[in-house]
Amino acid sequence: MFAAALAIVGSLRAAVQEPVRIEAGLISGAAAAAPGVRVFKGIPFAAAPIGRLRWRAPQPAAKWTGVRRADTFGNVCVQPKGVGRLNVSVDLPDSPAASEDCLYLNVWTAASSASERRPVMVWIFGGAYSEGAGSSPHNDGAALARQGAVVVTFNYRLGPFGFFSHPELTKESGHSASGNQALMDTIAALKWVQINIAAFGGDPRNVTIFGESAGAAMAAGLVGSPQAAGLFRRAISESGAWMGLSVAPMRTRQQAEQPTGRRGAPPPPLMPLDELRAKSADEISRTLFGAGMIVDGWIIPEDQSLTFAQRRQQPVDVLVGSNKDEGTFAGNTTAAAWTNRVRQRLGDLADDYLKLYPAASDEEATRSSQTAFRDELAWHMRLYASLQAKRGNRAFWYFFTHEPPHAPDARNLKATHASEIPYVFNNLRSPRVFPDASSPELASASAPDRALAERVSTYWLNFARTGDPNGTGLPRWPAFDAAAAAPMILGEIDEAPDRQRLAIYDKLYAKIVGGLKE
Repeated sequence: MFAAALAIVGSLRAAVQEPVRIEAGLISGAAAAAPGVRVFKGIPFAAAPIGRLRWRAPQPAAKWTGVRRADTFGNVCVQPKGVGRLNVSVDLPDSPAASEDCLYLNVWTAASSASERRPVMVWIFGGAYSEGAGSSPHNDGAALARQGAVVVTFNYRLGPFGFFSHPELTKESGHSASGNQALMDTIAALKWVQINIAAFGGDPRNVTIFGESAGAAMAAGLVGSPQAAGLFRRAISESGAWMGLSVAPMRTRQQAEQPTGRRGAPPPPLMPLDELRAKSADEISRTLFGAGMIVDGWIIPEDQSLTFAQRRQQPVDVLVGSNKDEGTFAGNTTAAAWTNRVRQRLGDLADDYLKLYPAASDEEATRSSQTAFRDELAWHMRLYASLQAKRGNRAFWYFFTHEPPHAPDARNLKATHASEIPYVFNNLRSPRVFPDASSPELASASAPDRALAERVSTYWLNFARTGDPNGTGLPRWPAFDAAAAAPMILGEIDEAPDRQRLAIYDKLYAKIVGGLKE
């Protein structure tokens, strides 16, 4: 904690001299929420992907003359508003406008000079590949910057703008690939960091990518991508990896290129690319789907279960984990629906699976489905840690068990999906991202919650700084040990995934990898 205290004292001094010169021109920032921290908002890292640039790889941003004021967040990417809930990226009174012109990033720094070379943390937001933004209040980087990092958040293209495959796109790409526009955006942002982050006091040789859910999957995807080599040194994945949130083969470009109908309707005919590019953003949003991260043949050359199993991924340290109650937001199911789903998916493993996750009643089926969601994701994160350790890198595995406080009239989802984010960012006052329904007011007023946020954010920052989350005053976090295979418990509830239950996913995964090799 002594190092963190020094970082806070340092952050009270004047920040980097402005205007800051980056490759595209001069920019000035604004005061951030934390004392001594400056934030530079809405910096374009690529040209607007509109018109003929829709679905193309990001192109260089235009340069400017004079000093650009970077005190307002840029447009967020086109995405749906919350339906029956809040989408904190677009539904708040001060949310930026949604537009295809969305490739902007933000930098928080408390460095007093450009020569400091602080660790850089680049956040990849989650949101089921269809919502989210670097400007969302829950991923405000001020507290982490106050603690000593240079924090970067950015927007990437979403849904049918960021994950769209088409045979003509594949042909025009020059790489026989299409469908991972969002990953190309992420790589472009990381290249921007390599060129420009030193001007903000950051160290381009010490970059950590970190993300949650879809962002965690994309972070793992970049660890497995040859196109991301040399752009970062460490990676953090919170509740997601290359298979997503479950155990399954990755979708291929050939599958993604097939038109899909909505709500069981027959698929529409494949439209020519020129006609699609002529349509409005609203029409694209209403009529096309984004397939999510896929095996496109270039950014992701192969199913990454093969990449990681055969140790072809990037040689980077990782910190990975998931939450105790990941699936509590998923709602109820029936015994019949759960049993049918298990039998269709598990095949000859279904009987053993139903012994672990039984469905004698609808209530039991709901409990089993939620527990299975939690266990399957924990298994995936353990696998990620294990394969990276076998690669010869340091790996740290966690299990977030803290149940954040909730208002009396709110549904108590306990340590559900995304509930760790306010603690990672040490940002308990921010509006929560779906599905976390906990209370910012109660959490920020709670001394135990504030202490946990300080501890978790310090672990993350220490890992970004050195590749090891441990530090003075923190409970010891052992590196991943395949023999012990016990996660670090982050929270007051001492509960870990059951090994017997996790073993069933070893068998399922073996079948999947075997099928990929055939």
